Amino acid sequence: MNKIYDRIISVAGNVITVNAEGVSYGELAEVSMQDGSRSLAEVIRINGHRIDLQVFSGGRGISTNDKVRFLGHPMRMSFTDDLMGRIFNGSGQPMDNGPQLTENLIELGTPSVNPANRIIPDRMIRTGIPMIDLFNSLVVSQKLPIFSISGEPYNPLLARIALQAKVDLIVLGGMGLKYDDYLFFRNELESGGALNRSIFFVHTAAAPVVEALLVPDLCLAVAEQFALQGKDVLVLLTDMTNFCDALREIAVTMEQVPSNRGYPGDLYSQLAKRYEKAVDLEGAGSVTILAVTTMPGNDVTHPVPDNTGYITEGQFYLHNGRIDPFGSLSRLKQNVNKKTRADHQVLMDSMIRLFASYRETQEKRAMGFRMSDWDKKLLKYGELFEMYMMDLSVNITLEQALDRGWIILSMCFDPQEVGIRSDLLENYWNIEIAEAKKNGIDFKVTFPEIGSGGVFMSSYALERGDMDTDIPEPESRNGHNTFNKE
Repeated sequence: MNKIYDRIISVAGNVITVNAEGVSYGELAEVSMQDGSRSLAEVIRINGHRIDLQVFSGGRGISTNDKVRFLGHPMRMSFTDDLMGRIFNGSGQPMDNGPQLTENLIELGTPSVNPANRIIPDRMIRTGIPMIDLFNSLVVSQKLPIFSISGEPYNPLLARIALQAKVDLIVLGGMGLKYDDYLFFRNELESGGALNRSIFFVHTAAAPVVEALLVPDLCLAVAEQFALQGKDVLVLLTDMTNFCDALREIAVTMEQVPSNRGYPGDLYSQLAKRYEKAVDLEGAGSVTILAVTTMPGNDVTHPVPDNTGYITEGQFYLHNGRIDPFGSLSRLKQNVNKKTRADHQVLMDSMIRLFASYRETQEKRAMGFRMSDWDKKLLKYGELFEMYMMDLSVNITLEQALDRGWIILSMCFDPQEVGIRSDLLENYWNIEIAEAKKNGIDFKVTFPEIGSGGVFMSSYALERGDMDTDIPEPESRNGHNTFNKE
């Protein structure tokens, strides 16, 4: 029987201290308070017989006469198929009025998978978002942060990825969520029909800060077990900055020597311990991690994004409601974009290069420079790229995004201006649009999922005045790049 200690030496915030023997780091304890209530606590520091414990429900209401009973095991979570479609709080307790799960308990915070058992990532996760699928492909077993600032639509972006990602299972973890955000995620998953393939762990801003530290471990422990069963699991976390702030708060309470901006000195190790759980297992499934990291003051040198960048394999940079192509990077995309379609890598590089030229042209225009014909083409291209590629409302497959890229290039440039090799131009350049431009015909291209208004092209027709010329019905070559004429 586990020994009960009836004397607490000190209570400081969420941390209590007792004198005890035979206790291990990370072990759970049960704190019994005078009013009959109970709370779990975890051993976070051992200094001889002096044991510091982190109380899950917070230190409020705890007195020095309360009793502490060590349970002899670390934090555990039930693992079963019944987890699917369930919602839990930061300590693993149900929030959905469902039954408590107690069978097949697994430990949290176990070591990451041996690198010798990992395989090189070479499979793509499709999300239906062009700025991810086309320009910075998400790869199975990749670990990527979404760098953003408060107020950006990072939670709607995560919810959309949860609904559309081509994976077997979604594990969603929220830290410091406003209650409205929690309801948003729950309603989106329910209405989108994705809740039955999702598991949701929630720490709200009103809950004890200690629970924020448990959410990533709960998500990753469950994800790892499903991966061992052969499932491809996508873990979505928001917001890792709140997780790090919880680490800082506990470190201050324990009077640790602070590091940069008050964060604990082991911040890098704490982050790496979680991110390194991403893995593709040979003969089994995988764990992929996509985690929101907000940057206070949009400062990428802040300790949280700065340390994160040394661990992860790139990042998505969400800025002004869009995934910015210049701040974003997927270091594993080259492993998959040669396997999707022959034009993927070349089209991606050409479109980003031209978009960079568009940004330079914008600066020239802002300084009052005269716009050349080439500058005008770039301005037109940039507007179409931002509207029909970067806008987060755009929801198309990778193949549709590739076709759309060729349409936009064909509308704005001549083939010799885009720097793409001739064999790809012969296969993918939109002949119908090129002929219409050459003949000065007024036409528009319609992208149905955005609206019937389409893109109206009148400059060539106004210049040449050839409004009566008929456009033949386009013939699709290999199914690529047709347009609606009006």
